[in-house]
Amino acid sequence: MKTSTPESTPGARPVGATGEQDASSRVRKMFDEIAPRYDFLNHLLSFSMDRIWRRRVARRFQNILSRPDSRTLDICCGTGDLTMALLQRSRGVVFGSDFAHPMVVLATRKFAPDGLTGNRVGGFVEADALSLPFPAGCFDLLTVGFGFRNLANYDAGLHEIFRVLRPGGEMGILEFSAPRGRIFPALHRFYFKQIVPRLGGAVSGSKTAYAYLPDSVDHFPSAEGLAERMSAVGFRNSGFELWLGGSVALHRGKKP
Repeated sequence: MKTSTPESTPGARPVGATGEQDASSRVRKMFDEIAPRYDFLNHLLSFSMDRIWRRRVARRFQNILSRPDSRTLDICCGTGDLTMALLQRSRGVVFGSDFAHPMVVLATRKFAPDGLTGNRVGGFVEADALSLPFPAGCFDLLTVGFGFRNLANYDAGLHEIFRVLRPGGEMGILEFSAPRGRIFPALHRFYFKQIVPRLGGAVSGSKTAYAYLPDSVDHFPSAEGLAERMSAVGFRNSGFELWLGGSVALHRGKKP
């Protein structure tokens, strides 16, 4: 039987998932369970590098965020850390969406007491990234930070991103990737396969979620593969930049 390559993988498939709907349900359940410790573990497991990466993403899209009339959507936003990084550089309105209810609740609470953001927070919506509750062509920028690989169908996700962007709008996908080089990949694999599941499982109380994390990275398309998918959907100037030895990638594309 032919095995799937990362480039041919349709989307996230947690162990035991029988199809797209089941995969989506299992992923949502995992994120529901880890929501209370999600922020803490993101910072702990990345040695707080995740904060730097999110701020860097916001800087890369300063040309859009600096416009007072800009509208930005951060999908798979979790508790809103990337949303906040975008908002801190934005003169327009920033929205967030996630399909895990506890994540949306935590994100809303995180932003509620922040008087500095005012009405520039468009709000948080509980929604599946494959079926966003927004009309076509209504956003200038769409971002997703470490959530795209959890979609049950990657191509469908790219089509939905393309749909809600205005002509000339841009997208940014911050995601894990296969590291490059000779020594670093082995160290990275040991950390992701041995340390992350044990530490993440112990702190969060969900061994399943943090065993799924390294598996989801293994089955995610390569940086080159995702760029090809973006171009196939219709994005122009599709490309990526690699950080931390190639283990993290920022993909960018523009809707014609």
